[in-house]
Amino acid sequence: MPRILRIINRFNLGGPTHNAAYLTRYMPSDFETLLVGGPHGENEEASGYILDALGVEARILEEMRRELSPWKDRRAYRRIKQIIKEFKPDIVHTHAAKAGAVGRLAASDLGVKAVVHTFHGHVFHSYFGPVRTSVFKSVERHLAKKTSRIIAISEKQKTELVDEHHICAEAKVSVIPLGFDLSRFMEDQAAKRALFRRVYGVADDELAIGIVGRLVPVKNHALFIKAIKHVRENSDKKVRAFVVGDGEDRARIEQITRELGLSMTAAPAFNGHGFGYGVNDQPVTAPADVTFTSWVKEIDIVHAGVDLVALTSFNEGTPVSLIEAQAADKAVVSTRVGGIENVVLEGRTGLLSPNNDVLHFGENLLRMVEDDGLRDSMARSGRAHVRDRYHYTRLVNETADLYRNLLA
Repeated sequence: MPRILRIINRFNLGGPTHNAAYLTRYMPSDFETLLVGGPHGENEEASGYILDALGVEARILEEMRRELSPWKDRRAYRRIKQIIKEFKPDIVHTHAAKAGAVGRLAASDLGVKAVVHTFHGHVFHSYFGPVRTSVFKSVERHLAKKTSRIIAISEKQKTELVDEHHICAEAKVSVIPLGFDLSRFMEDQAAKRALFRRVYGVADDELAIGIVGRLVPVKNHALFIKAIKHVRENSDKKVRAFVVGDGEDRARIEQITRELGLSMTAAPAFNGHGFGYGVNDQPVTAPADVTFTSWVKEIDIVHAGVDLVALTSFNEGTPVSLIEAQAADKAVVSTRVGGIENVVLEGRTGLLSPNNDVLHFGENLLRMVEDDGLRDSMARSGRAHVRDRYHYTRLVNETADLYRNLLA
């Protein structure tokens, strides 16, 4: 029975954790998989509940941290080498940059039969300055030489890796999009919508616009806040914005919200099914132009409750929030970066704008708010687009086929 050692950067809330969990839980029975990874960061939401829901056991490597740390990275490398010696995998499959570095080096040094790496995103622009970015590219080119197969999660990402950043040859790259269980975003929509709007006090005649993700610089939430200001100034419709998530950039985004003259509130964290909210209770917070919700685990209730979903990132791999939004029959307004154009059908399921173009993004958001027919039409098209394309069974089958080909 072939053994797979799966190594992920860290168990935080996001696409990589879902990807690794589904591949571990649903890989065909002729494979044995061990999942290891680092803990979530201080300003991130833990994703242990995702593993628990799937019945997946994982080994936490405390030495593996997001930040660059020569001493900790060296210890993580040694720990992974020890795990390889004990588990004796036929394939080491790493996910994201840190795991990809220490995992691939360890696997190569110990002569593992096949080494696979998945780029869930990359740091080749919009993260660091030119010197540091150049160093990261050089490191990835070196690691690519030690890799049997590189997985890109979109055709756009493959083009970036091969043609734009010259990380490896095209023949070494396979495109396998992410996969999820999207059923919860399609079920009990009316009840979930009513709950969300009752919790936050959203009136029937108010449009709720949500943005979901970590509050970090690369997500560019400032663009979202400026676009909400543009809509408020140019539309008579009642609009409420919801910033779902948390992170190191929150204080700055809140400051921008205040400077633009938008009213703002922070909702208490929700807990468990129904958000810990009683049916007869009052809303958890007073209405405001912008509500910061922090992390919400029941993200399917969020997508059911809002009317429109936005994303403003400088750089993306495959944005999970936009896949989930379309599964929940929600139209999308986003920047056109990374793999987003492979996830969103421009003009059919959403409107896309150039990177960090405040006016263009604001006008797209305004158009979607003002045109009920356009918004509803795009919402209806989204589910059919993502339902099969991003289901976990396709992800698992394509990955298993890749493993078999490598071992053959």
